[in-house]
Amino acid sequence: MSLRTRDDARDWVNNAKSFYKAAGKRIALAEFSNPNGMFVQDEMYIYVLNKKGTMLAHGINEKFVGEDFIDLMDSDGKKFIKEIVDAANSEGKGWVDYKWYHPTTKQWSPKTAYFEKVDDLIIVSAIYV
Repeated sequence: MSLRTRDDARDWVNNAKSFYKAAGKRIALAEFSNPNGMFVQDEMYIYVLNKKGTMLAHGINEKFVGEDFIDLMDSDGKKFIKEIVDAANSEGKGWVDYKWYHPTTKQWSPKTAYFEKVDDLIIVSAIYV
């Protein structure tokens, strides 16, 4: 497990944006949901939301695709997906901090997510900090 930086999260989203623009929506969403694909590395992956908070792609859990995540809360009760969606719809991009269960340490750990809205998609990557 390597330590990731905010730059890594931003670069990951930029790579995903480039792939989406080159490959098109259908292929990109499929690749973003491929756990063995180019957008999953250690604990870093891409997930994609629509402008209402429905999961359109998820790098490590394809069962999330199609589910409504707008009211999902972190361990402190923060609706971080709603924050991401609201900021993406108004600002176009940004950062949101939250706490999430770390699969390696088995503890709730701080995470920061970088996101950008591209067409009708919100492309997100998050790192543990």
